[in-house]
Amino acid sequence: MNHLDELESISVHILREAYANFKNLGMLWSIGKDSTVMLWLARKAFFGHVPFPLIHVDTHFKIPEMIAYRDRLTREWRLNMVVGENTEALAAKQTFPDGGVDRLACCKLLKTQALKDTLSGSRPRMRFNHLTHRYEPDTLTDPFTGIIAGVRADEEGSRSKERYFSPRDRSNEWHVGEQPPEFWSQYKTDFAPGTHLRIHPLLDWTELNIWEYIQRENIPTVSLYYNQGDGKRYRSLGCYPCTTPIDSNARTAEEIIEELRGGKLSHVAERSGRAQDKDGGGLESLRKEGYM
Repeated sequence: MNHLDELESISVHILREAYANFKNLGMLWSIGKDSTVMLWLARKAFFGHVPFPLIHVDTHFKIPEMIAYRDRLTREWRLNMVVGENTEALAAKQTFPDGGVDRLACCKLLKTQALKDTLSGSRPRMRFNHLTHRYEPDTLTDPFTGIIAGVRADEEGSRSKERYFSPRDRSNEWHVGEQPPEFWSQYKTDFAPGTHLRIHPLLDWTELNIWEYIQRENIPTVSLYYNQGDGKRYRSLGCYPCTTPIDSNARTAEEIIEELRGGKLSHVAERSGRAQDKDGGGLESLRKEGYM
């Protein structure tokens, strides 16, 4: 096997282990390249079927192409799609674009709190109805006890502290010092009752690996990752008021791979276009409080 085959095999094994060991499992789909690769791997692991719901937290400030792409794949792949949001914060305009709060507070409300409430079932959520092709109120309100997330250790500092099977407390909060040891392929899957778990099948993948796999498997990704003729593309996707593209002429996965291998982006952090990361160590703070 080559390196991509080995990564694929490990990720498929972890997905199957998670499904075999944890009830009320869900998978977070941010619509980005990493979680889309993870979705592709899940379809491989379970022979074209994803046996757990996909969960997307909608801030209502995503780039429109992202939402259109989400809904298209939900229909085409017949995904069990659940969408959550912080309706109260949105209605009260407690958002950065509306001038109600700063960027980090906006992320905590529209991402962290919305995610925690969606997972716990304490906030109404929507589910895609494949008969009507519309999102309708979700009648299933049981809490998700295990969540699969597309976290990569190389993307950002706090993610390098994660484990493949990473416990959270009853409030979904992450205590870095209490992560269990993982030796080679020996994963801890036995946790105390009430433990909320995050599972990370892509932990050892790199940005280059992701794009090599996208190219090899011909995985459909949102068009924002490619230069559309203006010499710019997005390297990391988020809300449009806080995410900026990079200078790049790459129009295909192959050309992005050439950029990464050639070192053209070595001086630019992958999440450099995410403004909230620069506001007081934002991402690690969000993660400790329960964000993915």
